Amino acid sequence: MEEKIPGSSPPSAPTAAESSPWRSRGYLPHFEREGSVQALTFRLHDSVPAHVVQTWKAGLAHTKDSERKEILRKRLVRYEDAGHGACWLRDAHVAALVEMALLDFDGERYRLIAWCIMPNHVHALIETIGEWPLDRVVHGWKSYTSHQANRLLGRTGSFWAREYHDRFVRDDDHLAICVRYIENNPLAAGLVLQADSWRWSSARRRI
Repeated sequence: MEEKIPGSSPPSAPTAAESSPWRSRGYLPHFEREGSVQALTFRLHDSVPAHVVQTWKAGLAHTKDSERKEILRKRLVRYEDAGHGACWLRDAHVAALVEMALLDFDGERYRLIAWCIMPNHVHALIETIGEWPLDRVVHGWKSYTSHQANRLLGRTGSFWAREYHDRFVRDDDHLAICVRYIENNPLAAGLVLQADSWRWSSARRRI
């Protein structure tokens, strides 16, 4: 399922004459180009069970494609924010681990613009740098934190869902929308009364 940052739309595909930044790992298409700004979400493996999404899709089988995607997007956001699954990111030690991983290579592998660690998913907004495309950045985050988080929690097995969802940021207005969306997520989910009260977010650093 495709996740959408409010106000976003996919960029136009490059012509065949261009070196294509589009790639597919057999799941979702991802847009990558050095220096691009990407809004992305990755979630815990049990936060949105596959059977739940399949049930939604089955119930919308006769809905127009564009309408179906928008309905699914809204349901996915609500389901995530309701805090389903084990919500291991509620553990302060695990949340701190993930935040440290996001901040660790800021300015070296990417420029971290905004982030928010929710109980069962993570939002980040980054500008890619040099030879570090988005997939390598996200793989690095997920690989390191999954092993360390499992150790902290005394568990084994899958930690993150296999896929992540990303959106190309078009311009400054879209960038501002994405920052607000990410930093206001705890507020929208009813976890805090003001965005900068959430401990695991870039909103606290804008005070």
